[in-house]
Amino acid sequence: MSIINPSIKLITILLIALEISFTQNIITNLVLICCSILYLIFHKAITKGTLLVFTLAIIINRIVFSQNMYGNSFMGTILVTRLYAYIALGMTITKTTTIKELCMSFEQNLHMPTKFVYGFMGGFNLISYIKQDILDIKQAAYFRNMSLHFWSPSLYFKAIVSAIHYSELLAEGMESHGFSENSQRTHYQKMEIKRSDYVFSLALLIAVQIFLFLLLKHLTNINLSTSYNYVYNVVGS
Repeated sequence: MSIINPSIKLITILLIALEISFTQNIITNLVLICCSILYLIFHKAITKGTLLVFTLAIIINRIVFSQNMYGNSFMGTILVTRLYAYIALGMTITKTTTIKELCMSFEQNLHMPTKFVYGFMGGFNLISYIKQDILDIKQAAYFRNMSLHFWSPSLYFKAIVSAIHYSELLAEGMESHGFSENSQRTHYQKMEIKRSDYVFSLALLIAVQIFLFLLLKHLTNINLSTSYNYVYNVVGS
């Protein structure tokens, strides 16, 4: 189970991601990336997929190369570090919090509609079954001397039919177990928001504000200097 309440963690991460979208601060982006990696290491959530995402430097570096040709290197660095910050922040949610914990927190802490929460969780739980159905559909087509590729419309049509069938089974199963959206439900696992969750969220947001605004004057001077040089070079040429 996640140490920090999933809802508090998600809201905090979304606020930080929204804020760095409208700022140009390389240091803040780098600090967020490093802190996110340390958080993943603490939770032992570093996997091969995580390393693969962070090693896509060849594709990412084309952004810097493009900015060097048609803009300036500062903006290229901003875009790259911001993109990596988004990825790192997102992984602190996806790698340390399960869908079940997140949905239970949505229902108990954010008081989202029960139908939406259980439908959301049921959809994620059905992904593995739908994948297996797609493999079965391809295998059945192979026996008929047909090849279904990922761009084949018939494959998507059959997959959608399979998903609709599963959704009907899920609805019937929930109804047979006495599910009612408006009735009071009991929970075997309580998702509580502790005082430490609020302290974590406030401390993280305050730390981001410090990096953003205490260094804003210094970075603004750099931006102005870079802009003046760029305009001078354009006018001079």
